[in-house]
Amino acid sequence: MRAAVEISMYPLTGDYRPPIQAFIDRLNTHPDLTVRTNTLATQIWGPLDRIMAILTEEMTRSAAAGAPQLVFVMKVLPGLAPPDSAPSGPAPHANASR
Repeated sequence: MRAAVEISMYPLTGDYRPPIQAFIDRLNTHPDLTVRTNTLATQIWGPLDRIMAILTEEMTRSAAAGAPQLVFVMKVLPGLAPPDSAPSGPAPHANASR
């Protein structure tokens, strides 16, 4: 089953950017996943079992890298295809009926 996962990493340290960037950089090394990052989170698309295996590996690596404590917040959306595979054309506006 394909899925989308949105994940945010919060290192509980003053110098939080390097561990976050390292985590994102490692996620981007997996060619079987689609990874997009914005200012709030990283979205990952691919086979759910593969995403979860990679996240397990990469979260473990982040924790072992010496950050005093990490918090990961994650949403899992089973069956969601990457945005590139969506039908073309404008999306309906959320308030179209108002």
